[in-house]
Amino acid sequence: MARRADEANRSGLLDRIVSYALMNGVAALSLRPLAKDLGVSAAALIYHFGSKEELTVEILKHAGDSQRALFASMHVGASESPRDICREVWRVIGAPQARPLFRLFFEVYGLALIDPGRFPGFFPNAITNWLDFLERTYVSDGCDARAARVRATIVIAGFRGFLLDVCATGDDERVASAVELWLETLP
Repeated sequence: MARRADEANRSGLLDRIVSYALMNGVAALSLRPLAKDLGVSAAALIYHFGSKEELTVEILKHAGDSQRALFASMHVGASESPRDICREVWRVIGAPQARPLFRLFFEVYGLALIDPGRFPGFFPNAITNWLDFLERTYVSDGCDARAARVRATIVIAGFRGFLLDVCATGDDERVASAVELWLETLP
């Protein structure tokens, strides 16, 4: 019974830690201020998560799960065009409630560019998950695999640019209009 309670405590604590990271980022994450904010001891964090680096990995896994849940929440049918699917992708990822997740994503992306060893596996997952999803969309629309991968790369680059803009400015209307215009230019 104690093991289940311990796992439940860890899981609940991780949810609170991720909320903290979504608001404060991970670049300057320090266990003592985090523990104080959560009302626990730094020793409790170490007990449940090990080092600060291991905790950061857990935060990123949790955030990745959240990002996959965003994709799973999309309403797309097999017969929809890549353009319509991309509209649905933007509706989900461009929503204000998704911003904290993408701010954290971009923070880690930048940190990993500076020190790739800090977040092992981040880039393959950050690129491959999106690429595979979008590539399948184009293949099902009749593109050969190579062309589908190139088109998926264009879409990823576009979405990331628009996400950076809307995260930085909060100008939903302007960015949504730009996304719509951009989608009309996609093959």
